[in-house]
Amino acid sequence: MVRSRKRIFLLGASGVIGDIILEGLSSKYDFILADIERKRSDSTFPYLQVDASSYKDLYKSVPKDTDIIINLVALPEMPEVVDIETMDQMTDVYLKASYNTLTIARELNIKKVIFASSNHVTDVYENEGNSLLENEITSEDYPYSRGVYGVLKLASENLGYVFHHHYGMSIVNLRIGTVKKNEKEAVKRDQRITKTLLSSVDAVELFEKTIESSVAFGTYYGVSDNPGKPWSIENAEKEIHYQSKVNTSHILQD
Repeated sequence: MVRSRKRIFLLGASGVIGDIILEGLSSKYDFILADIERKRSDSTFPYLQVDASSYKDLYKSVPKDTDIIINLVALPEMPEVVDIETMDQMTDVYLKASYNTLTIARELNIKKVIFASSNHVTDVYENEGNSLLENEITSEDYPYSRGVYGVLKLASENLGYVFHHHYGMSIVNLRIGTVKKNEKEAVKRDQRITKTLLSSVDAVELFEKTIESSVAFGTYYGVSDNPGKPWSIENAEKEIHYQSKVNTSHILQD
C-alpha cells in the first residue's frame, strides 16, 4: 500500500525549530519525533527518547519505512573555544550523531537527510548582523569559523557530501540564522536579530521546500529576506524555490 504522506523522522524534535516545524507542517507529513529529552505531552505523533550519539540506540529507533530524516540535534550555546570535556560532548552531538544518522539512512535506504547546520560555519565574515565582505555571504565563500561549534557543523556538512558522493543520497544543509520563540520581542531587543532572523513562517517555508525539493546536494542559508541581512538566499530561491514571506520589517510593523 502506497502512503500518501511522507514519513519524516524528526531528530532533536524538542527544541524551538522542532516546535515550529510541527506547528506548521503536522497536517502535511507523518512525523516520528525523537530526542534525548523526555517525551513531549502535546503531540499526537509518536515520540521516542533517543541518544543520537549511540548508533545502536538510534538504529533501533528509526522506522524502516522512513522517507526523510531531519537532524536538529543541539546543545545549549557554548563558548567559542571549550575545554576537552566539553569538546568531547560537542563532538558526540555535532559530529558522531551526524555520522550515525547518515550511516543509518544509508543502511535503511532512506533517500534524503536534511541537516540543520548553522550560520556560524562562516561567522568570521559576519559581525552584529553585518556582512564583512563586499556582498552578502554565500555558500561559495570559504567557511572560516570563530569557534568549535561552527567547525563541527561544517564537518557534518562535509560528511553529508561524502554520503552523497558515495551512495547518491540527497543531502541538504541549512545554515540556520536566528530562530526565536517570541520573535517580535527578540527583534525589538536585539539589533543583530533584525538582520539575522529566520521567522517562524519562513522556517516552515524553508523546511517544506527542502522536504519537497529534488536537489541531490545543496547548502543554503536559512534567513528571512530582512533588510541588511548578512547572508544570501539567492541559491535557495533558485534551487529549492524558497520564498521569504515574513521578514523583520513585517514583524516590526505589526
